[in-house]
Amino acid sequence: EDAALVVRARAGDRDAFGVLVTRHQRAALRTAFAIGGSESEAEDVTQEAFVKAFRSLRRFEEGRPLRPWLMQIVANEARNRRRSRGRRERLAVRAASVGGAQSGSAEDLALGEVTAGELRAALARLDDRDRTVIALRYFAGLSEAETAAALEVPPGTVKSRLSRALDRLRAERRHDDRCPGEQ
Repeated sequence: EDAALVVRARAGDRDAFGVLVTRHQRAALRTAFAIGGSESEAEDVTQEAFVKAFRSLRRFEEGRPLRPWLMQIVANEARNRRRSRGRRERLAVRAASVGGAQSGSAEDLALGEVTAGELRAALARLDDRDRTVIALRYFAGLSEAETAAALEVPPGTVKSRLSRALDRLRAERRHDDRCPGEQ
């Protein structure tokens, strides 16, 4: 059980924390990928999130479920990385346009890579709040109650945010179907 492993990890048992990492790693990777949009960064985000979780174990409240707490750390790290990457990419686009480089659209210059799949592209166009609630609920596999705990909001708020986020995701997918190649 997670609670017993947390107690052991707090006492310095790194193997116990390793079991927790193994147990929650797939959900963490899916969450990081869904929010961050990059496979290569998802692994880095997940690793950094687990390091932060280990360092913060003393602040974890006993009796609360571990998984939502971990996924909150993963989601925060993924959002921070995405924002940082966005700032760097916007700077690169500005630098390229000042330098006279006109090869491709601003989006092509900013991304520097081909997106992997229509769902990923549609998710990437959602705002952080929508991407996060979808990632926690479906990619990390958290229940509505666990998602609410991770987001620190009431369960009813999760339902409404999720409903609106899925509506926007569907709209993005319809946009993709009407405009192939315009991503």
